[in-house]
Amino acid sequence: MSGDGVGVVLVIEHDPAVAELERRYLAREGFDVEIEADPARAPAAARRRRPDAVVLDLSTTALPVDLYRRVADVVRPAPVVAVTGPLDPMIGRALGDHRVERPFGPRVLVAAVAEALRAGAPAEAPGPLRAGRVALEPRDRAALVGDRRVALTVTEFDLLEFLMANPGRVFTREQLLDAAWGPGAGAGSRTVDVHVAQLRAKLGEGSPIRTVRGVGYVLDA
Repeated sequence: MSGDGVGVVLVIEHDPAVAELERRYLAREGFDVEIEADPARAPAAARRRRPDAVVLDLSTTALPVDLYRRVADVVRPAPVVAVTGPLDPMIGRALGDHRVERPFGPRVLVAAVAEALRAGAPAEAPGPLRAGRVALEPRDRAALVGDRRVALTVTEFDLLEFLMANPGRVFTREQLLDAAWGPGAGAGSRTVDVHVAQLRAKLGEGSPIRTVRGVGYVLDA
């Protein structure tokens, strides 16, 4: 949070006129607003400015889920309000709980930002997950095997977290793609195999991930 305002909102919007309109309406509600015009620079801008919330225009982005996930990972636990055009419902569900669809009035956006901040404020971070010698701490995205800390990429962590949250359940590669990459992310099923292999290599003999031939993968608790 900043100064006397109620929070810093980073607006990622390519159209200067729209960005200025959004800035004015958000500022009226006490938000400090910063603008980034280039969606390609959104993750870097979010990392640099550490906002309390992000308004992310995805209406002209070829891979909206990919950009959304990269920005959300940087600012977590701050919420991201996705601004979109009409989308396939499955892709829409991958863009989190806070989304507005063009065309919309500025007051709708302000209400969406306020609601996103209210919804996120009381949220309690999940507790640690364990499977054998492997432990995950979602709050600081730490992974350990015994006392050894393991460096995981964002996607590796998300994939392992999903499996550890659902021990004993067999998932197909397509289900794991949706869970860790998001529907419509453009990744193929071979991507799951590659990331599982990388996880196993990093976790070593302590890896709890087991292949179910002809189906997919399961985590043995």
